Amino acid sequence: MREAARRLIARHGFAAVSMRKIAAEVGVQAGALYNYIPDKQTLLFEIMQAHMEELLTARAELDAPADPVQALEQFTRFHIRFHSNRPDEVFIAYMELRNLTPENFAAIEAMRRTYEDQLTEILVAGVAAGHFRLAEPRVTTMALIAMLTGVNTWFREEGRLSLDEVEGIYLDMVRRTVAA
Repeated sequence: MREAARRLIARHGFAAVSMRKIAAEVGVQAGALYNYIPDKQTLLFEIMQAHMEELLTARAELDAPADPVQALEQFTRFHIRFHSNRPDEVFIAYMELRNLTPENFAAIEAMRRTYEDQLTEILVAGVAAGHFRLAEPRVTTMALIAMLTGVNTWFREEGRLSLDEVEGIYLDMVRRTVAA
């Protein structure tokens, strides 16, 4: 049910997807969905929460380098690789925030902030060590994450460049952004 909802919401948008449409995709009556989920809002929240939990767990499993330059490279490569094969989840996580209730929004925003803070800490450490030059770490964090997340909107495995090559190109752009 969640997989069908994820695909439909990514394709049509949250507002255009009804519980009836999700039920039809799964092959059950709409009323049957309510045995598993109380409402569509909860379903959206659970899809976003699962994505953020998976992201934070995968990131926590990495041994973070102490050197900010190496940490920035690791973060860049991780972010691109993690998101590159999750276009539906990324689309929903960024484009459907507006459809969350205030409570659900606050919960997802807190998870996003936890992830973003990891990059901000790398940038602050890099500035303190004299490796990076940037005006505002938080703004730079937002710009870098937006840039890196965009890869999944255009990258295709069968394309001209491999994911490793794309990571290298983006890493070079990230380094230039922070004047590394």
